[in-house]
Amino acid sequence: MENNFLDTITSKDAELLIFLNNLGNEKWDSFWLTITNQFNWIPLFVIILILIYWRFGIKKTVFALLFITLLVAFSDQFTNLVKNTTSRLRPCNTLELQEYLRQFKYKPRGYSFWSGHASLSTTFSVFIILLLRSKFKYIYFLLLFPIVFGYSRVYLGVHYPGDITVGYISGIVFGTLFYKLFQFLYHKTFKETLV
Repeated sequence: MENNFLDTITSKDAELLIFLNNLGNEKWDSFWLTITNQFNWIPLFVIILILIYWRFGIKKTVFALLFITLLVAFSDQFTNLVKNTTSRLRPCNTLELQEYLRQFKYKPRGYSFWSGHASLSTTFSVFIILLLRSKFKYIYFLLLFPIVFGYSRVYLGVHYPGDITVGYISGIVFGTLFYKLFQFLYHKTFKETLV
């Protein structure tokens, strides 16, 4: 019974991937290849750094950056642990699916579940939103980052929609937990309550 349920979910996940992937168009391919490259998001990260500095000043910004480094390392390594445990092949590297998916030269190795792009970008975004929401009311637009970043993985056929969805959920959980930990350490370090 349990295997039938998992098989149904896996099958529906593949069907949704094929549908979404085939909505793609050659005119948009280079755009989504650009979006999926994390280095192309550096200007966004620079803006966030400036906002953190504006909110906290230099000393607390350094503290926040060290914490963000820890957050990124944890999210990345935990995702790798899950991927290596589940060992789900990426759809672009799954022979049975290749004839149904649009083909790109971009075919990353490694496993598919869950998406590191979706998980890390959501963890980061949720943490930053919680950190800066009291000062910058438009910071919630940062949620567009994981949404667009995650969709790029489906567009390119390197992740199933389920990989992205679970990556988003894990990111919300991790981002919130890391913010709670940051609040505690911030209070211990600076003797101030972080609002």
